[in-house]
Amino acid sequence: MAVALASVAATTRSILLRDTDQRISGLLAQEAGEFANFEEQGFDPETGRPFTDPGRLLRVFLERQYADLDEELVGLVGEVGSRRPTQIIQQREIPVDRPLHEDADARRRIYASPDSSGTLDRPEGEIRWAKVTVARYGGEPAAAFVVAFHPGREQARADEVFRVLLAISGVALLMTTGIAWVVAGRILKPVRLVRTTAAQLTEQDLTRRIPVHGRDDVAALAETFNAMLDRLERAFATQRRFVDDAGHELRTPITIVRGHLELMGDDPAEREETVRLVTDELDRMSRIVEDLLLLAKAERPDFVAPEPVQLAELTADVYVKARTLGDREWVLDGVADREVLLDPQRITQAMVQLAQNAVQHTTAGQRIRMGSRADGPRIELYVADSGPGVQPQDAEVIFERFRRGTARRGVRGTGAGLGLSIVRAIAEGHGGRGGLHPTEGGGATFVLTLEEARP
Repeated sequence: MAVALASVAATTRSILLRDTDQRISGLLAQEAGEFANFEEQGFDPETGRPFTDPGRLLRVFLERQYADLDEELVGLVGEVGSRRPTQIIQQREIPVDRPLHEDADARRRIYASPDSSGTLDRPEGEIRWAKVTVARYGGEPAAAFVVAFHPGREQARADEVFRVLLAISGVALLMTTGIAWVVAGRILKPVRLVRTTAAQLTEQDLTRRIPVHGRDDVAALAETFNAMLDRLERAFATQRRFVDDAGHELRTPITIVRGHLELMGDDPAEREETVRLVTDELDRMSRIVEDLLLLAKAERPDFVAPEPVQLAELTADVYVKARTLGDREWVLDGVADREVLLDPQRITQAMVQLAQNAVQHTTAGQRIRMGSRADGPRIELYVADSGPGVQPQDAEVIFERFRRGTARRGVRGTGAGLGLSIVRAIAEGHGGRGGLHPTEGGGATFVLTLEEARP
């Protein structure tokens, strides 16, 4: 702002000085041209004939002129280079200490100069001048008409305008600085709040959020920062939960493995049994770790990769794969003929997990129904078994990690209680949810409900 205002003031001064120079140059050229024209075409009023005396020519011309302010019209008669040329003066009041007609050295320098115009620098101030040399008439000495202009007052006026503009610019700069300080403070207050909040964040406390006011860019920044904090909080929560779950679930099999290895004797049968138990526990630990890693990946945005899929074809493929899980009465209950946008691999993984869960809680020959249906923009994929069902108090927690329910549906399973958590994570990854309701005639029906699933 300061540079711009100073540039405006300096440019204005330059323009004023340029206009002054142009006006002075035009005035000098006009006066010189008028005298040259008078010299060529003028007549002596006393004789009615052309002038023969340079002095008479200059006197008559000057008597008919009226000098402008700061202008001198001077007629000089004498030998070129003479120290005391005769002078004839016509002028107005000149606001300088010593006008040209009182400065013999300046008159002599102008009279002797071979140029027709120029600038003369003096301690009293600058003089802009133009000169017209008068030709000799018979034996008369040469003469010259000089028009001189003192630009000091015009230049001082431009300097005064420059100083006024600087003063006004200084006041404007102070006012602008004050206003900008206030406005910038209000604009940057949310940014400072973002910085302060970021400085106060720790791994143990990611709950702070920035209040969002308005709908401008700063509000958008605050919303973006809050969204980033949400992602960080979820990431840290997932990390802590993974560590806690792994530590909780792996502690028991590790203890079992360590105890059997420490008590293992030299008997081959005992060693074989110990190896079998240790291998079984290691397999169980491997499954737990894989399931925990899968649940940790569920927090990532690329957990699912949706693509256009024919729902009927996908349902049939899942049914074919699930039939190999156990000797049950498998029924393809129904299919929805629609193209939908989902991740076929993740959906297959969830449905197979539900089918495996149904196999674990049914006996040979019992019916398990699988299918899909569509209702407007919503689709459902389901697995319904005819087992003992789920107790009401377990229905609320059965999709949580490591929650098997109080009665485990009447059958003791071998899993870690992560299967239904994986199913729910896959459903939520598609923007849907996992559900449970009783099967008519007994049993449980697990449903994946996906909203707005069309491509």
